[in-house]
Amino acid sequence: MNKTASILTASICLLASCQNIQKQEPKPTKPNIVFILADDFGYHDMSVMGSNYYETPNIDRIASEGMIFTDGYANCQVCSPSRASIMSGKFTARHGITDWIGARTGEEWRKAGRFNKLLPPEYVHNLPHKYTTLPEAMKEAGYKTFFAGKWHLGSEGSWPEDHGFDINKGGWDKGSPMGGFYAPWENPRLESGPDGESLTMRLAHETADFLKEHKDTSFFAFLSFYAVHAPLQTTQEKWAKYRDKAEEMGIAETGFEMGHFLPIRQVQDNPVYAGLVETMDDAVGVVLKALDELGLAENTIVIFTSDNGGVAAGDAFATSNKPLRAGKGYQFEGGIREPFFIKIPWLDIAGKESGVPVTGTDFYPTLLELAGAELKPNEHNDGMSLVPVLNGGTLPQRPLIWHYPHYGNQGGEPSSIIRLGDWKLIHYYEDGREELYNLKTDWEETTNVLAENPELTNQLSEQLFAYLNEVGARFPEHDPEYNEELEKQHLERVRTVRMPQLEKQRLEFLSKDFDPGNNWWGSQVE
Repeated sequence: MNKTASILTASICLLASCQNIQKQEPKPTKPNIVFILADDFGYHDMSVMGSNYYETPNIDRIASEGMIFTDGYANCQVCSPSRASIMSGKFTARHGITDWIGARTGEEWRKAGRFNKLLPPEYVHNLPHKYTTLPEAMKEAGYKTFFAGKWHLGSEGSWPEDHGFDINKGGWDKGSPMGGFYAPWENPRLESGPDGESLTMRLAHETADFLKEHKDTSFFAFLSFYAVHAPLQTTQEKWAKYRDKAEEMGIAETGFEMGHFLPIRQVQDNPVYAGLVETMDDAVGVVLKALDELGLAENTIVIFTSDNGGVAAGDAFATSNKPLRAGKGYQFEGGIREPFFIKIPWLDIAGKESGVPVTGTDFYPTLLELAGAELKPNEHNDGMSLVPVLNGGTLPQRPLIWHYPHYGNQGGEPSSIIRLGDWKLIHYYEDGREELYNLKTDWEETTNVLAENPELTNQLSEQLFAYLNEVGARFPEHDPEYNEELEKQHLERVRTVRMPQLEKQRLEFLSKDFDPGNNWWGSQVE
């Protein structure tokens, strides 16, 4: 190459480098982190992911300014296990919190009145102190740590402040907002506000206050909403808005179909739930506004996700996750696939999507790497840093594993799952059957293709149980007192009595004369 060509080549490279610098902002030495975790919030419970009913401009903003992981998952179909996986970087079978803390096990399960074939196994009831949790790792990296909202990872002695959070506002044993979403509420870690104060907004303001007080430090703030868990509550103004919207969209004659154990909601038209969703979105807006006004937005990573799918059955039968199948408590995509958004202002990822399968365990190594801290592979055993994906690359194919050997309150079955690439295998413990789905062509899980793929099925099943046995997973046992006739009678009552009751309630919520029968109409959002 001659001298002129060398100079020209160098100039082109320099220009390309400058253009790249303009495109990608300089990375902060130690970026701030705001992690927002919703409770029971489904994949399609926001407008950015396709809902025509719910309105979520602030959550949508996080998605539009960051990367959307379309195949992002919670690590369990119920809350405590998923939350433990975020904190530990471990799949549920490894850390042992395999059901929501407080759920019945063994012979106690019979008291649930479900007449099932199996007795669920025992599980770990407190996040183990032997783990170095994500917040503890962030503290080691020099971060001030803050927690607000739902914890549900153990009793006193295993609360947020016992696992690495410097400040705890509202995190304790319980997984639901005791006393409801409006003051007076019952929470030993968060003093109740004046009558009618919104718990959701209070948690947002506590978080915003923390950001203001620590704007000159590096912080890791974890806002863990109790919303949108039951009980469903909203203001009269928001109820009326979404009641009218449902009417404008056209109210379906029926809203439920019978599932294996319970009716499953098929439509998004619950105006009370929609109001609760909007309030949570308003609260997200409070935090984003604080970052903007404090001049912190360009130096702050923002994450938004949920701990499990939207509640389509059981609990408050609140939403529909269609076209995904079922919802919270279920082994199907509606139970585990979640909103999974990561905003990093200095990376050119705004509005981009990734179809790489990822889970809550991946947040731990990802955030450590983004913070410039040393990874802890012996802690986040089952997580993988997503930084290569955020930088435009991909990840090596790896198995994702779920282990839920319990009966969900929402109608899910004891099962374990493995996803590898586009393939998802479900193993059921009641009878040992398995189902295989190709999620690339059938994310609604309508067609079991197990019979056409025997070798793949065997490979995935062997890989699943090799992992479960390696980590000492616990399994359910057959109930010697099981009575098939009693279970049939129970399911017939659900179909002929419970489902009509739910249809009636659904229409009552949409009636212009609906009266909640308590004082939450007068609650104040701010």
